[in-house]
Amino acid sequence: MSIQTKEAMVRWVQSRVADHPTLGELSAYVGYSPFYCSAKFREHTGMTYKRFLSLCRLRAAADDLAGTADSITDIAFRYGYSSSEAFARTFGAAYRCSPRAYRKSF
Repeated sequence: MSIQTKEAMVRWVQSRVADHPTLGELSAYVGYSPFYCSAKFREHTGMTYKRFLSLCRLRAAADDLAGTADSITDIAFRYGYSSSEAFARTFGAAYRCSPRAYRKSF
C-alpha cells in the first residue's frame, strides 16, 4: 500500500467523522480488506483505527464547541456519544476541562 493511499485513508476518516465511518467502509473506499487496512492504518498513524476515530471525534467536537452555538448535547450526539454525560467524561479526560469550560475559553 502506497503512502498516498495511507494518507488518503486518514483524510477520508477525518472528513467523515460526523458520519461515523466504519473500518469496513474505509476498506471499501481504498479497495483492500479490513484486516489489511487496519494493519496499514496502525503502521501509518501509530494507533488503531478505533483510537484514531475517537480522537478525530473529540477534535471535531472541540471545534464545534469553539465555533458554534450548538448545544453540548447536540454536539455529543453528532459525534456518536450516547449521552452528553458520556461525552463530558471523555472530553474531560482528554482536554482536562469540561466541554462548557472549554467553550467559555473562546
